[in-house]
Amino acid sequence: MTVYVDDTRLRLGNMIMSHMWSESLDELLAMADRIGVQRKWIQGHPTLSHGKHRNVAWVHFDISLSKKEKALRYGAVLTDRYGPVEYTARLDANSDDPKRRRKGKKMLAAVEQARERRAKEAA
Repeated sequence: MTVYVDDTRLRLGNMIMSHMWSESLDELLAMADRIGVQRKWIQGHPTLSHGKHRNVAWVHFDISLSKKEKALRYGAVLTDRYGPVEYTARLDANSDDPKRRRKGKKMLAAVEQARERRAKEAA
């Protein structure tokens, strides 16, 4: 399994944040421990998350740029801004629920189109 961080730069007060996630909860928590992110900040988990953070679409941490640098040094993989959307779309696309599977496949196609559009703009 792999831990991922994206290249988004979301402002939270005075900090700039990115997302960190993994397909494996154990690996995600191990990386959080290793880089010094308290487990209480996990989002999207039905029992580990607290309050409004329990109701987000996917299990992840918001991490500061300094924690992101540490995660990358410890082997996390950098993704683009579409990494989280692609991840959740893949979960949906592999679902047993036909409606959710269709939604996931549609979102994966949208991610591919967005990446192609960005590549053309950058060229």
